[in-house]
Amino acid sequence: MQQLMSLAILLLTGLVFGRLMKLVKMPNVTGYLIGGLIVGPSILNLVHADALSQLGFISSVALGFIAFSIGSEFKASYFKRVGMTPIVIAILEAMVAVVLVIASLIAFGFDPAFSFVLGAIAAATAPAATIMVIRQYRAKGPVTETLLSVVALDDAVALIGFGIAVAIAQMIENPGSGNLMMQLMDPVIEILGSLGSGAVLGFLMLIPLKFFHDEDNRQALIYAFIFIALFVSSTFGFSDLLTCMAMGAVFANISNESDKVMAIADRLTPPIFMAFFVLSGADLKLSILPSIGLVGIIYVVMRVVGKFLGAWAGAKIMHASEPVQKYLGWALLPQAGVAIGLTVVAQTVVPQYAETVRAVVLCGTLIYELIGPSVSKWALTQAGEIVE
Repeated sequence: MQQLMSLAILLLTGLVFGRLMKLVKMPNVTGYLIGGLIVGPSILNLVHADALSQLGFISSVALGFIAFSIGSEFKASYFKRVGMTPIVIAILEAMVAVVLVIASLIAFGFDPAFSFVLGAIAAATAPAATIMVIRQYRAKGPVTETLLSVVALDDAVALIGFGIAVAIAQMIENPGSGNLMMQLMDPVIEILGSLGSGAVLGFLMLIPLKFFHDEDNRQALIYAFIFIALFVSSTFGFSDLLTCMAMGAVFANISNESDKVMAIADRLTPPIFMAFFVLSGADLKLSILPSIGLVGIIYVVMRVVGKFLGAWAGAKIMHASEPVQKYLGWALLPQAGVAIGLTVVAQTVVPQYAETVRAVVLCGTLIYELIGPSVSKWALTQAGEIVE
């Protein structure tokens, strides 16, 4: 029963802090994160650490819905219109951030293996907070459109980049050991498995839709397929985000009713997303802030510079509109689930730096998740795609 009380506290906190954010014209998601931080173990401890771990499934479900929604934007008609632009931008914004963090760490004298592993984590961008800002303010335009595609592609780019960096780091740590090609294949297998299983589920989703037309039944159907996708990805070690994204993309491209189904999915998610972000805020640890030192400052600052420069360069190369060139990079700051997940792998590659890697990434998450939504709102407002 303790979990139910904790969940009630999370939802009530979300309601109160969401309303407070409206008064100061900040995104709701910022309020959810701040509220969670206050009621969580770091400050008031109304929601205990053990309750947070027991409610972890909420994060999986919320991210599943977010990825499914992003995938539905990947329609063939969209890519026929915009071509390679989102793909080029996604690769450059991720890779420039990685290169700048790695180069800066090595320039300041840090261990190259450590620098490669930590730098590779800089590629990951968390879509959830950005999507919430877009939804809340009903942002619409070329920056928003490109942003949705880039954050969806970013997960795949981050996994491949991290796989390459880990292989290099292992070669530095243990010269002559291991097969480089096998190490590079791991992230490729994960990505292909995620996309393949998601695509199959997207096709299978069409079958029950033919028999269930009532909205209540279709709500149950959406939940069921999100849960199946999460189960499959967890069982086989695939990416939750990529699996659900592929399911949404395939479904949106082969179903004539995809817009109706996605509208139903959007109506299901507000309380799930609210609980997820308050939970994420509660999980942030203020105690780690003093421990990050120079390495943390380099990571946080150079990742921001890299994201902006990479997005600008990609947009410039592909002749994207001026607002996309100027403002897209600022909306790519949030970082959370994927980055934290990659720290687990990092700990096995450079175990002597495990605590430092985790502290830096968690601290970066704290900073990016708190300021990211407001920066995203500012960027989309400057681009003329949010009208208050």
